[in-house]
Amino acid sequence: ASARRVAAVGERDNDWFAGRTLFFGEPRSRAWVLMRRISHTSHHRGQLTAYLRMLGRALYSNYGPTADTGGLPAQGAPVIYRYATVEELLAREAGGGDWPPLPAPSAAAVTERPDTT
Repeated sequence: ASARRVAAVGERDNDWFAGRTLFFGEPRSRAWVLMRRISHTSHHRGQLTAYLRMLGRALYSNYGPTADTGGLPAQGAPVIYRYATVEELLAREAGGGDWPPLPAPSAAAVTERPDTT
């Protein structure tokens, strides 16, 4: 389904994105709606990540290295996805899923923020 959506959006020109549409009854540009949907999805991903961490579940990479896959990119942390392809995902999940091991927690800080303690 997402591949069909990407293909459909790829056929649109800049004028279409600048065009107006209604978003919950309010006129907005389609570009605004697209960015709002992306940012809202990111917000929910953050919520679900927090819930999964509280439950002690393994968290694989989503857009790059994470605290759960070794830390920051500058520290050489790897990107670790549960599955290499969509086909592998569908096949493995049909059989109950696969949980490849994640590396041990990094000894380095997993944030670029300075330590203020």
